[in-house]
Amino acid sequence: MSGPLNHIELRKPMYPVSEAYAAYLEHHGRASELPLRYEDLLRWDGLMPQVDARGQETLWQTVLLHPAEMAELHERLVAIYQLLIADGRRVDYLTVASIDFCAYGNSQPFRIKILNQVNDNHDYYYIKKADASRLYGLELEHLLSPNKINYLFQGGTLVEEHIIGVPGDLFIRDPERFGGHLNPVRLSKEFVKFNERSFARLLGDMRAYNFVVDVIQDFDQVQYRLRSIDFDQQSYEGRHRIYLPQFYKENLPYVRFAEQYISRENVDQYANEERALLRRRYRIAQDQIDELFDVMRTEVLSSEGHVAQLASELAELHGDPGFRSLDTMGRVLHRHLSRRLELHVPA
Repeated sequence: MSGPLNHIELRKPMYPVSEAYAAYLEHHGRASELPLRYEDLLRWDGLMPQVDARGQETLWQTVLLHPAEMAELHERLVAIYQLLIADGRRVDYLTVASIDFCAYGNSQPFRIKILNQVNDNHDYYYIKKADASRLYGLELEHLLSPNKINYLFQGGTLVEEHIIGVPGDLFIRDPERFGGHLNPVRLSKEFVKFNERSFARLLGDMRAYNFVVDVIQDFDQVQYRLRSIDFDQQSYEGRHRIYLPQFYKENLPYVRFAEQYISRENVDQYANEERALLRRRYRIAQDQIDELFDVMRTEVLSSEGHVAQLASELAELHGDPGFRSLDTMGRVLHRHLSRRLELHVPA
């Protein structure tokens, strides 16, 4: 295996959601009339840095609101949460516990903490700038991965549910702290499958802090599910290795686990198993996936240089010169996915 990646373009351009993709999202229940826009949350009174357990500043800051606007804004934030988790039906005893802001990354999210006042249970959701790349990433995750994603869109605003799990970089430092007795074989197997899923659907930048580990008890053992939480780098970069988590230096501990606990034959077996599952998911949702690609093939989601580079590298990888004539990331992804899953290759 070659050396790890140590560079990726940190801030890619934001791509607007086209009318065609907005129509697709509305047709499939992703569009909704939201009680507020992303820009409404920018009218804060101030920001207060948040610190972690060691007293170090984090990427998040607490939003301070003017008292005169707080009650109305909180009411609208609760209404959005009800749209997200209950299809707009009223859920009693909910209140906003906090609003946090992160300026890092493309979507510059607000994290909303919702508290149930009866039982002190809390949940989170996120309000972000709507970016076409991220929305395609979310939809492909929903259709092709074992994970279902709940999100809503309107205009320039994106609302996403919270994805539960331990950040991958924190988990791998001390796995037994988060999941009891470590099962290194199962963790390695899941990393191989996650690597294959990410590459098959060209989701980039899957460093350890951009995915979470969901630990699932299974009798006296544990199972693991690695879940993406960052979809901004869907089909954007030109190098094909960007889409393989195994090549990131942040993921070396997972790679070393796999090298230590499973054989090369096991790696091939687990990758083949995941491709079989991807084929099954593709066929189950084929009508919707075809509709998605009908739109995505016409979209500008990256630079001409990145498209040409990725098409050229995948042409070499698959032994398929047909990639070289492709002029959008949607067309490249569709052909790559078809080759990877041994499906009918589009003309």
